Amino acid sequence: MQSPEPSSPPVLLNIGGKKYATTVETLTQREPDSMLAAMFSGRHMLPHHPTTGTVFVDRDGKHFRHVLNWLRDGAIPVMSESEYQQLLREAEYYQLLGLADCINERLGWKKVDSSEAELTRKDVIKCIQAQKVRFRGVNLSGLDLSKLDLSEVDFSYACIKNTDFSFANLYKAKFGQVEASSSSFQNANLRECEFIGANLQESILDGANLRSANLQNACLTRCSFIETDLHSAHLQTANITAANLRGANLEAANLKGAKLSGTNLQDANLQRAYLREVDLRDTLLTGAKLGGANLLGAIR
Repeated sequence: MQSPEPSSPPVLLNIGGKKYATTVETLTQREPDSMLAAMFSGRHMLPHHPTTGTVFVDRDGKHFRHVLNWLRDGAIPVMSESEYQQLLREAEYYQLLGLADCINERLGWKKVDSSEAELTRKDVIKCIQAQKVRFRGVNLSGLDLSKLDLSEVDFSYACIKNTDFSFANLYKAKFGQVEASSSSFQNANLRECEFIGANLQESILDGANLRSANLQNACLTRCSFIETDLHSAHLQTANITAANLRGANLEAANLKGAKLSGTNLQDANLQRAYLREVDLRDTLLTGAKLGGANLLGAIR
């Protein structure tokens, strides 16, 4: 009797504290362009637990069994609408486009393109699987791009009005000269991003990480930056009129020539900020920290 061929060792996963065992074949074959397929393709060195050998993924493990069942045999469970939406978030995170399509069909969602965007969320996910991504001059208005990894993507000159980038990773992305009014960047990672000359009027950036971001000459009127991290940000000649920066961290930020009329800087950290010759007469500074700030010639 011929002995069976040896199979590959199981892959042990820890998804947010829940333990799973599967195979490389399961993780890579059904959706070869997914994040999971890329992780276990052999091209990347993954950190394993020194004793158990498990690979940890910091996601909610509740629905990962459904992800595995989809990858094994294409099965979609019967779920409530709210559970489908939770599973859809996991499918989009792992970039399992086939699973996402099936969930949307179950929900009966119809995509209404009232924004005239030239791409869909699915198109964007496909694009960011490539090594170099550019959306220069593309109309992405009204799209939900929340929670996606869009680091180092070039959006220069794009139209992204009313676009949802909340919780997205946009590290070092380029937004030069974009039209981005009324968009949401809430809790997004925008560290070292470039927004030179961008129009962000009435956008929401609460809780975002804008450390060392370049917002020179940007239109930030009536934007919300509540508790936003703008440490060392470049805001020279930016129009920040009537913006809300309550509790924002502007330590060591450069605000030379910025327009701050009607701006709320209550409880903001402006220590070591460059405010030389800035007009602060109509600015709310109650509770603001100004230790070490350069206020030479500032009008107060």
